[in-house]
Amino acid sequence: MTTASIAGRATAVAARATDLSKIYGQGETQVVALDRVTVEFRQAEFTAIMGPSGSGKSTLMHCVAGLDTFSSGSVRIGDTELGSLKDKQLTKLRRDKIGFIFQAFNLLPTLTALENITLPMDIAGRKPDKQWVDSVIRMIGLADRLGHRPAQLSGGQQQRVAVARALASRPEIIFGDEPTGNLDSRSGAEVLGFLRNSVREMGQTVVMVTHDPVAAAYADRVVFLADGRIVDEMFQPTADSVLDFMKQFDAKGRTS
Repeated sequence: MTTASIAGRATAVAARATDLSKIYGQGETQVVALDRVTVEFRQAEFTAIMGPSGSGKSTLMHCVAGLDTFSSGSVRIGDTELGSLKDKQLTKLRRDKIGFIFQAFNLLPTLTALENITLPMDIAGRKPDKQWVDSVIRMIGLADRLGHRPAQLSGGQQQRVAVARALASRPEIIFGDEPTGNLDSRSGAEVLGFLRNSVREMGQTVVMVTHDPVAAAYADRVVFLADGRIVDEMFQPTADSVLDFMKQFDAKGRTS
């Protein structure tokens, strides 16, 4: 498949992996989850990572986000090399520079929506930027639900709170691991729309792992993995173009 870059795209890099490898086990039980992957995630861009089951897409995200160690290679968030950080430094970097959205909402049931949104900053002892947090809350459309606890919110509303929590501290980059996997199509579309708007209107950088071509169509760019390697990328994807490309994996037997 031929890919083409788009003129005038932002060139600043929010995160970069270089010759990144992740190997589990040894000898006959050895599994190469990532095989010398090199990829950049540019600022103010929404990137989707796709591939067959076992292709390494979640492993790549976890390694770049500092949630998992890697066997060799390099990962940078901005100018910071993750491999050189000690545990406390890595924890601080994840807290201050990275936002996370997962398939499970991971909200604390005893806290209100607003308290869940500001929780990471409260733990860090940082005062939230009220103007920024207010703008995030307006974007996700939950201003009238801030006093409600998670059990009083729908699944889509809970995930919107999780999106707001990820955005609230103005991280350098947000990682989402199947963030709409537990949602119906309407709620999923709302959450994906909020993520896209955070990129277009707020200059946020978002990297999302997904298996869904419809979800990937919200991104500016799709990176395709197979057998632990990047095999292609696509700019300005549509659900149909992503689906057609993914069908090629099945046709060529590219499953792992």
